[in-house]
Amino acid sequence: MNRALAVAMVEGADAGLDLLASLDGDDRVSHHHRLYAMRGHLLQRAGSLAEARAAFEEAARRTASVPEKRYLLRRAHACSAES
Repeated sequence: MNRALAVAMVEGADAGLDLLASLDGDDRVSHHHRLYAMRGHLLQRAGSLAEARAAFEEAARRTASVPEKRYLLRRAHACSAES
């Protein structure tokens, strides 16, 4: 995931999203909320706000941390406000 973010910073959000897609089949991270949060961040940067909102909402559903859940839902709401 860190590499996907670094690539996105240099080559653009779509390049980072392509790397994240390769993690979807990796059982070590595919069910983790951070993968969905990162996807939401990159989708938001790419301007795909509806998809970003869905990714942030999925990340919020997958975390057990109440503060993280609140943060992720705020990010999801921000995507709605931007569109």
